[in-house]
Formats: sequence, structure tokens, C-alpha cells
Amino acid sequence: MKKQTINPAKYLTGGVEPPGDKSISHRYAMLAAIAEGTSELRHFAAAADCQSTLKCMSALGADVKIDKDTVKITGRGAEGLKSSWRALDAGNSGTTIRLLAGILAGQEFTSKLTGDASLQKRPMGRVVSPLRQMGADIRAREDNFAPLEIRAAKLRGIHYKMPMASAQVKSAVLLAGLFAEGITSVTEPAHTRDHTELALEEFGISVEKHGKSIQIRGGGGKFQGRSLDVPGDISSAVFFIAAASMFPDSNLLIHKVGLNPTRTAILDVFASMGAAIQMVSLRSAHGEVVGDVSVKGTSLKGGVIEKEQIPLVIDELPMLAALGPYTEEGIEIRDAAELRVKESDRIAALAENLRRMGATVNERPDGLRVEGRKAGKLHGAEIDPRGDHRIAMAFAVAGLAAEGATTILDADCAGVSYPNFFEDLERVAER
Repeated sequence: MKKQTINPAKYLTGGVEPPGDKSISHRYAMLAAIAEGTSELRHFAAAADCQSTLKCMSALGADVKIDKDTVKITGRGAEGLKSSWRALDAGNSGTTIRLLAGILAGQEFTSKLTGDASLQKRPMGRVVSPLRQMGADIRAREDNFAPLEIRAAKLRGIHYKMPMASAQVKSAVLLAGLFAEGITSVTEPAHTRDHTELALEEFGISVEKHGKSIQIRGGGGKFQGRSLDVPGDISSAVFFIAAASMFPDSNLLIHKVGLNPTRTAILDVFASMGAAIQMVSLRSAHGEVVGDVSVKGTSLKGGVIEKEQIPLVIDELPMLAALGPYTEEGIEIRDAAELRVKESDRIAALAENLRRMGATVNERPDGLRVEGRKAGKLHGAEIDPRGDHRIAMAFAVAGLAAEGATTILDADCAGVSYPNFFEDLERVAER
């Protein structure tokens, strides 16, 4: 396991381009595999999670060719996937296993979906339940965990009212709806990222939206391969926004970031804390908004993140928590029990590692309170990210402004979403 040492920095300067958006890369790859013809996907996420999706689609019969960050996928058409002789391995990727369960639920063959030890602890019942309502034949370990066995079944459209906001569950139901008879609709309690709906439209599927409801019609014609650019991942850009914001002399430009309105709630959180952020060069690409983000150093106030904000910034909460000791008022996260069942128990991992660096933390079942600057300056420490990419990257950023060196154990886990993270961070950090 590789260790990474983070030395204190004076400020951040220059430019950085985050890797392709994971959420969008997953969806483009899956739809390309069931479209007709060849799709070219440029700036495809280098993340290990998205490589898991590519391997699964290849095992199901799609022709996948990778050349640096361009992926060409020749699909087999909506009826053309074939059974894999071995279990499909989603690795550490919840998006892969949950969305693929939707696609496989309507196939005429049996599939087995599994993942690594961490993924096998994450709940799958939230996806299994609505798919079963559509007629899917799915078996899960303890009825809630991978491996999943999905047998051939005829699906019918349902009107699914989601008990909790989840883009993955919404997406799984809509993707299953492609193979179902009649209309499938999903109503969300709160808007979640809409990459699946936008991607479906890009590939030629008609999607209707009415308020918080989205519907598609099954068997709605063929869809064609496409030539698409994947925008930079805003969840990866967040680490650089946080890092630049910690130092008064920072001046950083983050290029080609996906600024889809269902993903930019995190920028609103930073703005409410007093961050100096500007979105520039905004443009539309394949239904997605793309632009550059300019960040200047400033004094962050801190604040409370709770209620309907939580599902909109769930992936960015580790960075916000690790930023808490560098804010005036500290950071408090509430209503985020979901963090307990991510790649790690993120609440416990955050509390433990913040305390190692000398932070004052009050851990709660659904979140935590991290005291601000008045509680004292952080010092370098040995950080155990528990194999969680976002924990590793969040504490690398926290280490930039601590006293002394910080060592990130198992630093390679950052490659799940951002393989070049430490190189990019080192390049823009002035010492």
C-alpha cells in the first residue's frame, strides 16, 4: 500500500483540469453498450469505478476500446446483450452495480453481479425493491446485499414514488423501464442529479419531465451510438476549491468542469461560507453545462449543512468536514446517516482522522460537528482513509494547511475517482 506525504503549502496557484465526471461516464458507457453503432466518449473518467463499468459492458458483449481518455464502444442494440459466463464484478462502484441491475432486470438471461468487500456491505434493497415491483426476479444476500442474482423476467412499467432521494435508484428504475412494457415513471422527494435523463435524451430516448416526476416509455424505438465529451467531475474539483480557499494568496483556475445545476449545490454551500468563486466561460455540451471555475483565497465562515441540502452534496461532505477546522465557525453536518454506508463509514472515518490531526469533533449518528479555528491549529498526522478515496483526498487537502507533514496511508485508493490527484495537487501547491 502506497503512502503519500503531504507537506504544508503557502497557497495554490495555476490551473488544473479534473478527470472526466464519473456519474456521466458510467451512464454514457452503459447506454453506448445497448445502443446501435459505435459511440466515441472523450475525456472519459480514468476512475477505477468507471473501468469496472467498462469491464462489465465488455463482458456483456459490447466491443470496448480504450485509448488514453477516449473510449470507443460498439453497442449491440437494446436486445443484443449476451450472458456473461462469469459474475460481473462492479469492484468498489455502487453506481455500476445499482444501474446495471436496472438494465439486467429486463434481459432474457441470468446474470450475477458482485463487487469488492466494501461494496458487498452496501445496501442494495433500495434498488431491488422497485425492480421487483416491475416484475424483476432478483435474489440478494440477506435480501439486501451483493452478490445479486438476476434471472430472466418480463418487466412492466410502474409509477414509483421514491421514499428517499437517490439518483442511483431513480436511474436503475428508468433504465429498467427501457425494457419494460408500458410507461415507467419515477417521482423524487427532492431533485437529484439528472445525468441519466440527459444521457437518455442524447442517445435518442424520449424523456418526459413533470415537476419531480420523470417518465419514459418501454420499447421506445432504437437508439444510436453518439460522439460525446465528458465534462470534468465537479466532485473532484471540490478538493481544489477547498484547498485554494484555505490560503489568502491562492489564485486557481479549474478548467472544463461539469456545472449541471443538479450538481452545483456544493458551489452554493461554498458561496454561503464566503468562498471567492466565479464560474466563467459557461457553455452547453450534450445537454450538460460546462465551464471554468475561478477560486481565490479567502476566509471561510463555516456553517451548518442539513436537510434537503444533504442529497445534493453527499459526495462532497467529507471535504467540507475536513475543512471545518480552517473555518471561523466550524462545520456541522446533520441528517447525513447515509454517510455511514458509503465506501466506508465516512462519519466515523472523518471523526477519527480529524482527531488524529488535533481537531475537536463531536460525532453523531447522522453527522458530526467540527469546531473551527478557535479550537486550535491542526498538526500533521498519519491518516487512515479506510480504503475510501474521498477521505484520502479530503485529508490530503487538510494536510496542506496543518503544521508539519501529514501521511496518507493507502493513498492509491484515491485512484477510485482521481488517479492523478496527488500529482495535480503537488503541481499547484506553492511552498
